Amino acid sequence: MDFRPILLITGILLATLSVSMIFPLLVDIFYGNSDWKVFFLCMIWTGFFGGVLILTNMGHRFNLSVRQAFLLTSSSWLTIAFFAAFPLWLSELNLSFTDAFFESMSGITTTGSTVIVGLNHAPPGILLWRAILQWLGGIGIILMAMSVLPFLKVGGMQLFETELSEKEKAMPRLASMASSIGIIYVFITLACAILYQMTGMQPFDAIAHAMTTVSTGGFSTFDESFSHYHDPWTEIVCIIFMIMGGIPFVLYLKAVAGNTKPLFTDSQVRWFLSILITATLVLSFFLISHHQFTLGEAIRRSAFNVVSLVTGTGFINGDYNSWGVFPVSVFFFLMVVGGCAGSTSCGIKIFRFQVLYEVVKVQLNQLLYPNGVFIPHYNRKPMPSGVSISVMSFFFLYALSFTVIAMLLSLVGLDFITAMAGAATSISNVGPGLGDVIGPVESFQTLNDAAKWILSAGMLLGRLELFPLLILFTPAFWTK
Repeated sequence: MDFRPILLITGILLATLSVSMIFPLLVDIFYGNSDWKVFFLCMIWTGFFGGVLILTNMGHRFNLSVRQAFLLTSSSWLTIAFFAAFPLWLSELNLSFTDAFFESMSGITTTGSTVIVGLNHAPPGILLWRAILQWLGGIGIILMAMSVLPFLKVGGMQLFETELSEKEKAMPRLASMASSIGIIYVFITLACAILYQMTGMQPFDAIAHAMTTVSTGGFSTFDESFSHYHDPWTEIVCIIFMIMGGIPFVLYLKAVAGNTKPLFTDSQVRWFLSILITATLVLSFFLISHHQFTLGEAIRRSAFNVVSLVTGTGFINGDYNSWGVFPVSVFFFLMVVGGCAGSTSCGIKIFRFQVLYEVVKVQLNQLLYPNGVFIPHYNRKPMPSGVSISVMSFFFLYALSFTVIAMLLSLVGLDFITAMAGAATSISNVGPGLGDVIGPVESFQTLNDAAKWILSAGMLLGRLELFPLLILFTPAFWTK
């Protein structure tokens, strides 16, 4: 295998990461925090390695093969998480490298699980660095879902090959489309930051929270997350932009080009919104009938947590563990749902549930009418061949991976609830877990190092949609 294109692209990504460290460096200088020296050192260190990889592998014409694309997808995310951990490791927080890598992986995969306690008094540069990692991870997964995953036919993503290559007059080619979506991503982030500031957030907190909201990452600058504010308008802004982060960004591009119809007619978006509304109404009714919440408070609290968990953001506005067994059970299953493909959100993704529904419907019709011919459809179009098998394979691998992670966590000493919740929150890239150890008002700091490495692997596995990472462990991948 020719590793030069893999090393070249990895070098470009490291150079980008190095440039990103300028912003927390400047913030620490502005606030008079000595950690600016750490960011300066890490910026030079990361930029050096990135520059070496670029200079030693540039000047050649490369065409990525499928095997190279699989290896690049996994190695690039792992490399970025490794280098992004150094500022956290060397900062005044005195984190172990295990904790620093866990936090870095949680950031770049937009998971949102944290091992840092005392965020209210953490260095401002570190708080901004965590937000930047999630923001970069958010745009990274959008671009990966648009270009790499459909090409690799991962978990049914080939379903979007046609959509992304439509020859509409208003739609640019893929490279231009990626840059246009990047501009939209920046614009939405700025709009979110402005609205946060209008609700009373300080400028620094507004920018950091905007980055982690639009990227559906969930890192906050406060231990209490959104419970710190007790402001319904702040939560409403957060709900709106979390939903926006969970919708395919290619639809925003079409809307900007003048075609707003897909935003309202796309079946994936309609399923996504239907799940959010249904879960919110069910939990609101429960809170009103069992906890004497007012109607407004019940809807606000239910909507915030439902949207946060379905999109994999992981913000909280209170301890939903105290609501009772039924809400916790609902949240456990909502964790794995995820948003739409082509968004910043995580989880299984809505379109896979749609495909599974169509497959089941076809099977039932086939049982009723054995001689009939039934074709599964997606978005009112017949599904391409192989999508059904690919999606069902994804569900099987997802369940198997969840089981293995949960068992490994139990093996290293975690109790049943913590192991199950930890497996779900890591592979779904959600952030907070359930129970008394890693629940919504707790952190992952108390877990042992072995559990943190297992969870870090689970985050990477979930973010890469399982196949690109698991295929590297098959002997056939490394043979001609």
